[in-house]
Amino acid sequence: MLSSPTPSAAGLLSVLFLMTLPLFGQTQPHTIQWLTFEQLEDSLSVEPKKVFIDFYTDWCRYCRKMDREVFTRPEVINLLNEEYYAVRLDAETEDTISFGGRQFINDQLGKSRRPLHQLAQLLALRKGQFVAPTLVMLDEEFRVTSRYFTYLDSKRLIRALE
Repeated sequence: MLSSPTPSAAGLLSVLFLMTLPLFGQTQPHTIQWLTFEQLEDSLSVEPKKVFIDFYTDWCRYCRKMDREVFTRPEVINLLNEEYYAVRLDAETEDTISFGGRQFINDQLGKSRRPLHQLAQLLALRKGQFVAPTLVMLDEEFRVTSRYFTYLDSKRLIRALE
């Protein structure tokens, strides 16, 4: 024979249910919506928007620190997702990337201990040198507005993005 829940158990279940309701209405993603350069080109053609590019490398510990401590902060996630197209690129990738009607490659493969992709050479060099992480902000016309050649904590990144 099944018994009905006691009044206190039913009340507890109701409270638990009501506490979870806000979770169902949330539309904000819990992660940054990173795009590839190919996706960026499509997105820019539909809706112009500012662009944020994170140039990183596998060997960069500050890049990993940004992944763990900065790019997981809700205020950073919301700001990037709402106001920017966010792109991540391994500055040493071997991939061929199509963007703006051109093909970009890593022409330093086999020639350098740390081969730098052409897109990183084009957008992320300071005095001919690459430093990871490099963060590049561009306006809606894809013109560079600022570059940061260092780790930025969440407060500094938010100030840079605003």
